[in-house]
Amino acid sequence: MFIEKIKQIKAFVFDVDGVLTDGIVHVTEAGEQLRQFNIKDGYALQLAVKRGYKIAVITGGRSEGVRLRLKGLGITDIFMFVDSKVQVFNQFLADKQLSASQVLYMGDDIPDLEVMQLSGLPVCPADAVEDIKTISEYISPKDGGKGCVRDVLEKVLKIQNQWDEISPSAKDAAFQ
Repeated sequence: MFIEKIKQIKAFVFDVDGVLTDGIVHVTEAGEQLRQFNIKDGYALQLAVKRGYKIAVITGGRSEGVRLRLKGLGITDIFMFVDSKVQVFNQFLADKQLSASQVLYMGDDIPDLEVMQLSGLPVCPADAVEDIKTISEYISPKDGGKGCVRDVLEKVLKIQNQWDEISPSAKDAAFQ
């Protein structure tokens, strides 16, 4: 059943803090909030974009640095400072003409719970909170910000024969 669900995936939705990052926010004396991204996650994200998958990021945060990093990877559906992830998720489905069963959603904490339950394939990093682990159909062995995004993207793309036919470039995962 799990493999069959993976075969149906056409889109990915990710939370930021605790999924694309390790959830730690460094605050400078000037009040700037800094996050750290995993370059291997970045490579897989830009490859998925190039392969034609729809990728969205839905977060309650509003960091301009996060937006710039995601745009540099080719992600255009970036929803920030979101109060209702369900509302944004449903609008994303409508805009992209997708059914929820075609979407893998990766979240790590309570704000992701309701929207994950609507997605076709809810997944989480190894260090997600227990409530999220309970509803997830796959728990990555990798923590948030430590390769969990690469893990799920690589699995889906390999099962759909979209991973191996590539000519990798070092610049593909770099910040642009």
